[in-house]
Amino acid sequence: MSDSLPPPAFVDAAATWDRRFTAEGFLFGTEPNAWLREHASVWRPGQRVLSVADGEGRNSVWLAQQGLQVQAFDISPVGVAKARAFAARSGVTVDYALADVENWSWPHAAFDGIAAIFVQFADPPRRQRLFARMVQALAPGGTLVLQGYTPKQLEYRTGGPPQVEHLYTEDLLREVFAELEITELRSYEAELSEGSGHRGRSALIGMVARRT
Repeated sequence: MSDSLPPPAFVDAAATWDRRFTAEGFLFGTEPNAWLREHASVWRPGQRVLSVADGEGRNSVWLAQQGLQVQAFDISPVGVAKARAFAARSGVTVDYALADVENWSWPHAAFDGIAAIFVQFADPPRRQRLFARMVQALAPGGTLVLQGYTPKQLEYRTGGPPQVEHLYTEDLLREVFAELEITELRSYEAELSEGSGHRGRSALIGMVARRT
């Protein structure tokens, strides 16, 4: 899932994403996120990877195509149904669940990897809980690959939430992921072409971090 949302969308996220995903085609395209594609080599075929707030399945399906054992969840019934159909058409198996970040059953130390791509729907308290759960779900040696928008994205308005408190900075990520060994953390700008949802010049941040 991603988050080009007006503020009211956060009140009923499932209904909002259902409306957005009901449109024909894929809101964020069918290709994986570029940061994820660039850094997925941290995982080996056969390893267990979780895709958080996975939306219509573009990232989970691609990860499964790399030979990974993939679990994924999203809050939107429409998104999950499209993801399941996409995986079936693509000839891969993904264990999908319909859940939000608060009620998904986060297993302890279960995953060799977690992909968290544009999960910026969460306000700071909810984000703190989400990030803590992601850390605890990583097995020792497991790696988190994360991408988000920085506050400068408010100038571009090409995707992401309009609230600055939902956006990421390097200092924020260093603080909240202090338990992990951060192997790469970079703020940068790039042209995104991820369906109609993320399109144009964007202010991005990417992180790769390992649980020791």
